[in-house]
Amino acid sequence: MYVHSYFPLTFSFGDHYEWNKVTSCIHNILSGQRWIEHYGEISIKNSNSEKCQCKVTFIKAKYWNSSMNEVEGAVTDHKGKVVHKLFGKWHEGMYCGSPPSATCIWRTNPMPPEYEQYYGFTKFAMELNELDPLTKPLLPPTDTRLRFDQRLLEEGNVESAEEQKQRIEQLQRERRRVLEENHMTHQPRFFQKSKDDTWVSNNTYWELRKDPGFSNLDCPVLW
Repeated sequence: MYVHSYFPLTFSFGDHYEWNKVTSCIHNILSGQRWIEHYGEISIKNSNSEKCQCKVTFIKAKYWNSSMNEVEGAVTDHKGKVVHKLFGKWHEGMYCGSPPSATCIWRTNPMPPEYEQYYGFTKFAMELNELDPLTKPLLPPTDTRLRFDQRLLEEGNVESAEEQKQRIEQLQRERRRVLEENHMTHQPRFFQKSKDDTWVSNNTYWELRKDPGFSNLDCPVLW
């Protein structure tokens, strides 16, 4: 699976970055202290330029070694020569260069108060589900911030959240049944498959938001 990030010419040089995801594993799900681990290699490249690329390795923890969450990598030029060395820990910070003179290029923000009561979310993760009155009228019905079950769960109403979750899942089953009976396949509204079989934006989101507006589109009941 690849993630894409495109920077239009308005803001930069038309860079189009893509990178794969590493493996994420949750240990001790059934018993003991749960902890998450990321391991594997990420390859980051600019599809519109071959000047450089970056490879970052999330090192898998070893039972006989107390060191965890370590990350190391390098930025190379178009000839494969290393121009920057990277190292650090994904839950603390990343550094560029060689110790002890390396420069910190990224550091985690302090965790919010009582974060353990909120699923261990960072401030950024907590804000992802915020729904302010100015934004709500502009959102498409596919936006998960409009999910009733998610909102109820966030508010601590687990019983009602489960009821809404079951209702939403039934709506999904009904839509799937209608498609199958009519020999149809689901067509994503905002995404399309690229030549390398990955999903990318079809660049219609902002156009449809402006004209005719998401509220004027024919959409199924999702939530």
